[in-house]
Amino acid sequence: MSDIERISSIREIPSVSWTAVIAGTAVATGIALVLHAFAGAVGLAVSSTAPTWRDASFGLLLLSGFYLVVVALLSYGVGGYVAGRLRPPIAMVTADEREFRDGVHGLIVWANATFITALLIGLVALGANRAVAPSGGEAGPAASIAAENIIALDLDRLFRANPPVNGTDIAYNRAEAARILLAASGHSALTTDDRSYLIKLVSARTGLPEAEAEARVDMVFATAKQNIARARRAGVLLAFMTGAAAVLGAAMAWYAAEAGGTHRGETAPTLWWPAVRRSQL
Repeated sequence: MSDIERISSIREIPSVSWTAVIAGTAVATGIALVLHAFAGAVGLAVSSTAPTWRDASFGLLLLSGFYLVVVALLSYGVGGYVAGRLRPPIAMVTADEREFRDGVHGLIVWANATFITALLIGLVALGANRAVAPSGGEAGPAASIAAENIIALDLDRLFRANPPVNGTDIAYNRAEAARILLAASGHSALTTDDRSYLIKLVSARTGLPEAEAEARVDMVFATAKQNIARARRAGVLLAFMTGAAAVLGAAMAWYAAEAGGTHRGETAPTLWWPAVRRSQL
């Protein structure tokens, strides 16, 4: 066969086998979701809607980040292998071209599974945020969802009254106080105006004398600042480990898809790693 005929026959073959890609994506997404659900059930996660997750040690946060990498390697590896193994063989191509096409299939699986997993996790997180958002008022819930997840207990302590005040809508006041505390967390202290306003607000809402309200505001701001700092450190760690897991997952998907292509057509692979003999398909 001449070079022209060979190139023409290659062009007639679809470049991407979407059947194999969909199968690999389904496997990778399923494994990732199951493992993430398991991690959330046992507390091996770097974030949570619970206010106590910020108190986790740095070792636990690091272990949780490492778990993200393990999940990525396992799920993308299996999904990429499935895609490479199921991709129809192509005759009349070089070994390098065959390996490249297998690797691209693994990379497509990685991209699809990443998008679907992120979408599902985002929907779950959105539902959780709505569940923990304060009720009542139109501005409060939308404006203070993030603060309610980070400094909810601090806001409770700030407006705690004895005896409790019933029949009043405190949602907007909580949201307002949360915004002030979040804005001041990057500075050494509250501004004079914000501090004076919070003292008067707490005194009016709880019935405390201004001296006691002042002490409460200072105490709550100190604890809230620590909690916000912990949340930021956890967020940085989460972003770093998520990026590392994504990069390593892409490499594993490519690598595993090539291994699946190597085993394609064989009755039983002798080993999963590329050190095995090359298939002649």
